Amino acid sequence: MWEDEPDRINEKPSGFEFWRTKLKSAKYVVAPMVDQSELAWRMLSRKYGAHLCYTPMLHASVFIRNLTYREESLMTCGEDRPLIIQFCANDPNTLLQAAKLAEGHCDAIDINLGCPQKIAKKGHYGAFLQDEWDLLYKMVNLCHRKLRVPITCKIRVFESIEKTVNYAQMLEKAGCQLLTVHGRTREQKGPLTGLASWEHIKAVKANVSIPVFANGNIQYLKDVDECIKETGVNGIMSAEGNLHNPALFNGVSPPVWEMAEEYLEMVDKYPCSTSYIRGHLFKMFQHAVQVHKDIRDEIAKANTLQCFKSATQQLKEKCLQDIECSKDDPSIAQKMGLPHPYWICQPYVRPPPSPANKDPKNSAEKASKLKRPLIELSVEDSNLSKKKLKKKLRNPGKLFDAALKIKYERCSLCANPKGQKCCYALCKNCCRKKTYVETLDCIGHHFSFKTRSKS
Repeated sequence: MWEDEPDRINEKPSGFEFWRTKLKSAKYVVAPMVDQSELAWRMLSRKYGAHLCYTPMLHASVFIRNLTYREESLMTCGEDRPLIIQFCANDPNTLLQAAKLAEGHCDAIDINLGCPQKIAKKGHYGAFLQDEWDLLYKMVNLCHRKLRVPITCKIRVFESIEKTVNYAQMLEKAGCQLLTVHGRTREQKGPLTGLASWEHIKAVKANVSIPVFANGNIQYLKDVDECIKETGVNGIMSAEGNLHNPALFNGVSPPVWEMAEEYLEMVDKYPCSTSYIRGHLFKMFQHAVQVHKDIRDEIAKANTLQCFKSATQQLKEKCLQDIECSKDDPSIAQKMGLPHPYWICQPYVRPPPSPANKDPKNSAEKASKLKRPLIELSVEDSNLSKKKLKKKLRNPGKLFDAALKIKYERCSLCANPKGQKCCYALCKNCCRKKTYVETLDCIGHHFSFKTRSKS
């Protein structure tokens, strides 16, 4: 499909030249985060020291076919550089087609090979491609040869350091110009997240000849310096740490409401979905809403920017009251046993899994107890699939057998069901248009354009 396209390998900077010139020797990097690294958040992060930002992870196939998704995903501005756009995909041609549409808006294209979530497993992308080296080589190499901008990758590690190094070297050989290594395995997520292995990252850095970014265990600026010293990487990527404190790379921990107010100002300038805003406020207010639970409810039901501003103002007032009270009662500032008072931006540390949850046998037993047994419901249900049987157990009054559902006649002009009493065998919308244009009445839909015209 792309063989007639000329190779672009010699037309763009590679490796360290790319990092020094296009990325301006970026050291502090904001990670690609689904619904979390949108333009407003990137601009706030850049204000507080971020050198390089990634877009949220974009689905290559949706990006190709959906114009609205593409336009929203490519929202940027002149100050939003350097910028890397990240895609998830499992087909070389699909990835390249999407990257071709995006390459004019960024400094590089990144392939997500690190997402460990269930949706990535279902869609067959992210970390669930890390065993398919032939496919990954083709994906990286095709983009390397045909794109005008460099191709980069973000990966997770294997248990084996040696296999991780071989994996990184394969991607470099395919044409990857910069590698981000998240020092956790595919299985380290949720309650099993644990610590990232800087030892793996150090081994990768020592055995490839392209720039390497490290990801994992970054909560404060001192962690950035320690990671660079221990691993020798060229830059540090932050995700969770950045979400809880967008000023992390400046080495400061401001009050949570100050960061929220500045973020909402950015949203005024660079509008985004309310789901993005809600997600960011919950992250920044992670500890504060444990104390002031009414604010959590306000944020949860907010549906306009003004609602989010109001909730932030309410939280600010409550925090200021506690700050004043803490002068007489220092225990107020020590609520929840955090390193800083709850009103200060700081990381959230996941509690470790209990010993019972660490045991695979116990986990399997627990899972089996949680599963609802598939009892025989009735003779009529015997032709339903296992999935529909499970749904029927949750919704016993609902019909899942298509053969038993009422069949409605179609509108003669479109695919919607027609109105049962419509005079013209149309659905409501089509009937409204017909009766309005032709000045008619329809008793079934209660349209009386003809009657009204005579009165």
